[in-house]
Amino acid sequence: MVIHIVIVDLRDPNIRLVVTPGDPQAESSLQARTTTDFLEEFDVQVAVNGDGFTPWWSNSILDYYPHTGDPVEPVGFAASEGTIYAQGSGAGPTLYISRKNRVKFNSPDGGIYNAISGNLMLLAAGKTLPEALQLAESNIPQPRSAVGLDKNGRRLIIVAVDGRQPNYSEGATLAELADILIAHDAYFGMNLDGGGSTTLAAQGRLGSARLLNSPIDHSIPGRERPVGNHLGIQVVQDNGN
Repeated sequence: MVIHIVIVDLRDPNIRLVVTPGDPQAESSLQARTTTDFLEEFDVQVAVNGDGFTPWWSNSILDYYPHTGDPVEPVGFAASEGTIYAQGSGAGPTLYISRKNRVKFNSPDGGIYNAISGNLMLLAAGKTLPEALQLAESNIPQPRSAVGLDKNGRRLIIVAVDGRQPNYSEGATLAELADILIAHDAYFGMNLDGGGSTTLAAQGRLGSARLLNSPIDHSIPGRERPVGNHLGIQVVQDNGN
């Protein structure tokens, strides 16, 4: 199992969290893009894929959706810089991020600024939730993406686990994903879109995006899937620019 961890100090005044912006007036609020495309377009230094999205299918390398630029809609609630662009079904959990990086699950700290959702809460009060163990696919190792928060709300923990790649990394079960979060001091944790969507990227020395993990789409290791929204970490200058 190959695991990638990014820990973000939310108290650092030079850190800014970014959620992919969307258009609430459009029939589908987002245009699909890869995680590396998001990183470069919005000038963030680290990026992970976010919520599930619709429509989606993957019948073959010639018959799939979405391609980059195709319209999609996130499954859950989503907002970027104060603009709510998806209401979601209300079934999944949501990570709320204030303008000053106050982060909470399932209820905003003040007005809604940034928000990104997942399909399942994995942890609450430092313990794995039963729902993470009861799903039919819980015990199947898969590529996984997750985001966690420590007890004091000071550190954001981003996890990406590679999978579906024999002799490299099979993936993690949901129970194992929860254990990984707990091992890195997460007190709360949420499962993001996984499988072929799991992608973690960072800005390289010359400014271009590079993959930190080995995503897999259409059974091709290293191939990125265009997805709906993303969570980015941006390091801003001391003067606030």
